[in-house]
Amino acid sequence: MKYQIIVDSCADLDNNHLDGTGIGLKIVPLTINVGDKEYVDLEGVNIDEMLNELKTPKIKSSSACPSPESFEREFQNAEYTFVVTITSKLSGCYNSALLAENNYADSAHVHVIDSKAVSGTEILIVDKLVELIKADLDFDTIVHEIEKFRDNCTLLFSLQRFDNLVNNGRMSRIAGIIASTISLKPICKAVDGEIKIIKKIIGSKQLFPKIAWMIKDELKGDTNRKIIISHCHGEEEANILKEQIEKICEDKNIVIIPMKALTSYYALEKGVIVCF
Repeated sequence: MKYQIIVDSCADLDNNHLDGTGIGLKIVPLTINVGDKEYVDLEGVNIDEMLNELKTPKIKSSSACPSPESFEREFQNAEYTFVVTITSKLSGCYNSALLAENNYADSAHVHVIDSKAVSGTEILIVDKLVELIKADLDFDTIVHEIEKFRDNCTLLFSLQRFDNLVNNGRMSRIAGIIASTISLKPICKAVDGEIKIIKKIIGSKQLFPKIAWMIKDELKGDTNRKIIISHCHGEEEANILKEQIEKICEDKNIVIIPMKALTSYYALEKGVIVCF
């Protein structure tokens, strides 16, 4: 195989995403530990059970990134490998993959991409990589173009609860307290890979219209941009947001996907992420 793409499980991708493209796909799982139970973020992991366990008072939980060996052992399956990871500001996954690249004998044929985001942004990067590979560009040109594409991606999200982001040091406790104020509905953004609260909406009625208007401002008239909405047990909320984007942005290229385990662990129930 000439090309393959490796992603971590925070991409919320299905194993068959690249079927028929002639490009390999490997999903390397992160792990979530809740009490004495371990949830490896692979197809079939019991996300409902994990979320229910997290409701146990004072239960300790954490997430763990894959080892460098988990990435490196996959490199030999193709001549050229691209690795797409969750933002390096929230996980050690990028550094783990980078160490694997540096240790690999043919490291010049491997490139690790820090998505500077999560979920749908990783999918957008994967899809763009496929487009660039199909255009028959050389490896170095693809590296240049995909980094430029990544820098133009945007991620916005709104969560009902911020417990695990705060408890695992992914968000400051002060920001978490502000975000958890019942009357406020914060809109957050990935800014250079870090979580920032950029808007605080009073009440939920205007939340999704406001996000749609923010997307419109970011798109600057581009009504054919692919938009990915991922959710944790929030299909109703995701569909409401989709309708608002279609109405306000006039964009019809919108995909809704359920979150896998790792993203669900941080977003929790009713969490919604939109990437474009």
